[in-house]
Amino acid sequence: MKSIVIYTSQTGFTKKYAEWISEAAGCECVNLKKVRKSKLAEYDAIVFGGWCMAGGIKKLPWFKKQIPALTAAGKKVIVFMVGANPADNPEAETSLRRNFTDDEWSKIKAFYCPGGLNYDKMSLGSKMALKMLIKILSCKKDATEEDMRMIEMISKSYDISDKKYIEPIVAELS
Repeated sequence: MKSIVIYTSQTGFTKKYAEWISEAAGCECVNLKKVRKSKLAEYDAIVFGGWCMAGGIKKLPWFKKQIPALTAAGKKVIVFMVGANPADNPEAETSLRRNFTDDEWSKIKAFYCPGGLNYDKMSLGSKMALKMLIKILSCKKDATEEDMRMIEMISKSYDISDKKYIEPIVAELS
């Protein structure tokens, strides 16, 4: 099966997963900035990876426009989202699902891969958004244990990425 992994990455976590998938599946890996949609017809399986911000997958709207033609042509379509939540956080799966209509969801395979935060590589806007969230959570009069864990988690850079999370994606490409 001829496959391609297309990704967009801000701080490197999505790129790392895309490269791991590409290496394990023996397929091409391309940054979204270098992809031509006409080229997608050459592949049997197309994997799109994007990073999560506020529950949304970056650059997914571009890829979602391609899904009807790809699935109509019998292509396998896979999406993975990389976020800062641990894999066992129920919000990760909820956020992933929220990015798709029921029809889109029925035509694709979607996966969540935990990445982390890297303040050194983050855009100023992303840094400011996280700092504002920390401030909002810190000022809550009735802050919960969950709020306190969130503050602790997003206050510094960390990396929880792991190759084991690509296994179901690679299995789909076999």
